[in-house]
Amino acid sequence: MASLPPIDLPADATGEGAFDAPATDEHRAIRFDTLLRLGDDSLILGQRLGEWCGHAPSVEVDLSLANMGLDLIGQATHFLNAAGAVEGRGRDGDALAFHRDVLDFRNCWLVEQPNGDFAQTMARQFLFSTWQEMLFAHLTASRESRIAEVAAKAVKEVRYHAELAAEWVIRLGDGTEESRRRMVDGLDWMWRFIPELFEMDAIATEVAERGIGADVSLFRADYHARIRAVLAEATLEAPKNQRPILGGRRGHHGEHLGHLLAVMQYLPHTYPDATW
Repeated sequence: MASLPPIDLPADATGEGAFDAPATDEHRAIRFDTLLRLGDDSLILGQRLGEWCGHAPSVEVDLSLANMGLDLIGQATHFLNAAGAVEGRGRDGDALAFHRDVLDFRNCWLVEQPNGDFAQTMARQFLFSTWQEMLFAHLTASRESRIAEVAAKAVKEVRYHAELAAEWVIRLGDGTEESRRRMVDGLDWMWRFIPELFEMDAIATEVAERGIGADVSLFRADYHARIRAVLAEATLEAPKNQRPILGGRRGHHGEHLGHLLAVMQYLPHTYPDATW
């Protein structure tokens, strides 16, 4: 897996409630799960974007998607390495990426959705990156040093992802009849997965109360305002609310993730002793 510049991961940290401090088994499990959620979101979307290599509408777009995918894989490397350190079972980021079953992944449903056509990919990227940028902006103030440091670097990358995706939403939405239809269809497909991004379950609530995670409900209104502003510029209406799809954070996924992992994990499973 690609990586960002090294980030110091201290063994201990001061401050009551920080993830770096000694914890009970229950708190260790919460720490592990929180880092998996962050890492798996970036890992799975990075893999999805990698599927565009050699297939994008132009060379320039091909490179843009590949670079965004590498940004996300770099983020995932840090979060998953940190998760492995917290777990204490000798698994690093590569082991967690390539040797977990689909039920053990904690990514949201949105990032695992198939690429579809280019408009559907941009709809997915726009909805997710807009949220991820706001999330990482909040996480830069996390009391957990590992999360704060990765977020501080990643928020700059994700800001570019969100801006690029928004530009394409506007360009396709306010383009030809066909490009508009495809963007409308892409947004319709992805819209039902937005509510999960703002789900505050017991784990998310606890880490937010500890000052380690983000209370995503605090920026939900800003998120929807930003989404609707871009859609307005694209001369598009927001899709009607649909029955939300939830459960990704608890390991409940659709068939698409299984197919993605079958490709992503093929080499490590087939040649477990291979090194390069």
